[in-house]
Amino acid sequence: MTTVEPTTRSTTRKLARFTGHYLEMVAAMLIGMVALAPLWPAGWVVWADVHALVMATNMTLPMALWMGIRRHSWPRIAEMSAVMFLPFVALLVPYWFGVLSGPALMTAGHVIMFPLMLAAMLWRRNEYWH
Repeated sequence: MTTVEPTTRSTTRKLARFTGHYLEMVAAMLIGMVALAPLWPAGWVVWADVHALVMATNMTLPMALWMGIRRHSWPRIAEMSAVMFLPFVALLVPYWFGVLSGPALMTAGHVIMFPLMLAAMLWRRNEYWH
């Protein structure tokens, strides 16, 4: 006789690890935003486009470091880093044409980044679902 309980427990455990890994990456990003912000000259972040790229860098570096500590492959680290920059880079065009304000660029970039990260994790779930 087979039971469903071991599969459910195993799936629940995997989902918990997956969720935990996502939250760890978000925590590393938040730490990076705070810790790395003072390293940039204040004159660099007066323009919203430069500020957006600085912010993406501040979040990406510690997240990539954390993924390295968790022994993810370099292609997956590069992929996740690209996913984090993508919304900001894509939104620079409407910003440059005056369609988006600086605050809208920053807000939209952050809002879009989190579901894109989740999508990348789901796309490569074998990498994160363990």
